[in-house]
Amino acid sequence: MVLSISAVLLFGIAAYLAVRSKAANGAAAVVLFLFGFFTAGTGAYGPIHDAVTALATSLADIR
Repeated sequence: MVLSISAVLLFGIAAYLAVRSKAANGAAAVVLFLFGFFTAGTGAYGPIHDAVTALATSLADIR
């Protein structure tokens, strides 16, 4: 039996654990970078980009 797991899911779990344990080392930085890299290659890029853009616009309009 072959078990297939998405790289985004794998790095997402590792990123969650790195942030949760407050690890501030090179390995945590690589995990977070790879999570962002693989997430950008998925269909999640569009909604995440739109949400960040909307948040930045709303913060700019507060002033």
